[in-house]
Amino acid sequence: HCLSLRAVCRREIDCDRGNGYSWKITLLRNYWKSKVKQEWLSGKYSNVPSQNSLPEKSMYPMDVDTWGEILEAELER
Repeated sequence: HCLSLRAVCRREIDCDRGNGYSWKITLLRNYWKSKVKQEWLSGKYSNVPSQNSLPEKSMYPMDVDTWGEILEAELER
């Protein structure tokens, strides 16, 4: 499961593993982030008419680098 998450959250998975977290803890720390990040990167939220139309799980605490990846993907669309 962690390897599939790594396709979306490579930096986060590698950092957690480098910091000595087990695969289980790494999965628990990054699972929801990877789901939300994948939806943002795929363009699911590109043309949202209002905040009220976003699903409840559309947001997750992400760092600056992650938001940079998302914004770059938006600029390329």
